[in-house]
Amino acid sequence: MSKVDPFKYFKTSSAIIRLAVMYYVRYPLSFRQVEDILHERGIDVCHETIRYRVNRFGPRFAGSIRRKRTGHHSNWQWHLDEVFVKINGETHYLWRAVDHEGEVLECYVTRRRDRKSAKKFILKALRRYGYPHVVTTDRLLSYGAAFREIGIEGRQQCGGRSNNRCENSHLPFRRRERAMQRFRSMACLQQFSSIQSSIYNHFNHERHLISRQTFKAKRTTALHEWFGLAIA
Repeated sequence: MSKVDPFKYFKTSSAIIRLAVMYYVRYPLSFRQVEDILHERGIDVCHETIRYRVNRFGPRFAGSIRRKRTGHHSNWQWHLDEVFVKINGETHYLWRAVDHEGEVLECYVTRRRDRKSAKKFILKALRRYGYPHVVTTDRLLSYGAAFREIGIEGRQQCGGRSNNRCENSHLPFRRRERAMQRFRSMACLQQFSSIQSSIYNHFNHERHLISRQTFKAKRTTALHEWFGLAIA
């Protein structure tokens, strides 16, 4: 049985849809700014159409990237940290886990920053990626309590600037949050953070560690892979 083309009933080509989703998620742009950029390239698309396509195809692209990158992450050292996010005037917490290479492993939104929330987040990451050798955190007591219940307290490391890797990985999300003028609900934040982290992983080449020629080759390869992602 042949797979159904997800772009079958759309008048716009799949390449333009992929381009619009990439612009919006990868860069801190609004829907109207993406509309203007596409207009300059001779593509007439309404910003509400771009919104619909991001909501429809963004999770599919992110899921395809996660499946493609399965097993390519590192379990040598993880960095865990939480981001304070305002939703309708109420503080929520976006828990994030990254490996030592900056790969975003997991994102999880909660209303509280207690032991129960930390345990749920850690178990979710462990089920998907396995157990790391070292887990670097800040001095939040919820982490220590959660690690003791799970039985991996001996792997925790904290103190000094050891968690800067995770702190720096928050920056693309913060820029994106400002462009979106914050989030409207926990579900919206959870969905977008998952999409944004997967696409960030796909285009993250650690430019400061490689030569210009290597970076250009990796960037070209990432773009070719993006326009060839199978999402059926």
